[in-house]
Parts: sequence; C-alpha cells; structure tokens
Amino acid sequence: MKIRPEIKSDINAIAALTYTAFENHPHHEVGAKPTEHLIVNNLRDSGALTLSLVAEDETGIIGHIAFSPVQIAGIDCAWFGLGPVSVIPWQQGKGIGGKLINAGLDILKVQYAEGIVLLGEPEYYGRFGFKAHPNLTLADVPAEYFLIKLLCENNADIPAGEVNYHPSFA
Repeated sequence: MKIRPEIKSDINAIAALTYTAFENHPHHEVGAKPTEHLIVNNLRDSGALTLSLVAEDETGIIGHIAFSPVQIAGIDCAWFGLGPVSVIPWQQGKGIGGKLINAGLDILKVQYAEGIVLLGEPEYYGRFGFKAHPNLTLADVPAEYFLIKLLCENNADIPAGEVNYHPSFA
C-alpha cells in the first residue's frame, strides 16, 4: 500500500470511495444518504482542502483523508480539521485509516500546523493522541466527541474558543 497526495485524476474515485465508506454509517439517520463526499468536493472547489491524501494498492484507491483550516473564536489560525477519513468497507479494520491519519499529521507538523481538531470516537482517535480539551468547543457537540491534538511542542498553549469548520461542512 502506498500513501500519496491526491491528483486530479483521483477526484471521482475519492468521491465514490467516500460515499461508499459512509453509506449506512451508524452515526447517520436511518435511510440518510452520505454527504461526506460532497464536503470533500466543496472543500476542494473552494480552495480549502489543505491536505488530501489517498491510500492505494494494486486495486486502486482504498482510502482517503482530508484536512482543512478551522477558525478558533472567529479567527484564522494554524489549526486544521481532520475529516472525513474514508476507507473502502472491505478494507476497514486493517490499519489503513490509521496510516492515513499518521501520514497527514506528520505532513502538517512539518508545515508548522499548531494543532488538529476532529469530531469522532474518543476510543479510536485516542490511540493517535487526540483527546477532549475544555479550551476548544464545537457547537451542539458533546465535549467528549470533539477531540484535539497539539502538534507544536514548542507552543504548549492551546487556544480557547469555539471552533468553526469551513462552510463546506454545513
């Protein structure tokens, strides 16, 4: 398996993969159709897709992860949102998502990102160092599911305020 930045010819495969990965997702309402593929497309179209990585093997693209800028307390900053992360259903549970997460974190750290936020399962994302923190909140989300990871060890200060994702997430 190889992890690399997306290229233009990957766009349709990423959309199909993301749709399939989130179809019948347990956090969606029963019968609801996935919209995560639209989020990725809208981020890309608006120039807000900071980092987009794919995992591929001999069969093609089997995983994808997106990172985009967030605002904290209404201010642009060096923090980014992780998500969505997608793995084709028959490849889930094999560590592909984890490899995409770690690769993305490594790249953003080198690019001087200060931190990452995400909405997700604490048990899963905790293994990558994500945890809830009282300084950062996301409206209408239980605090234990809004997780952060500080990337810049030199700057131990975690900003405070409500986090806003790009409008593509609305």
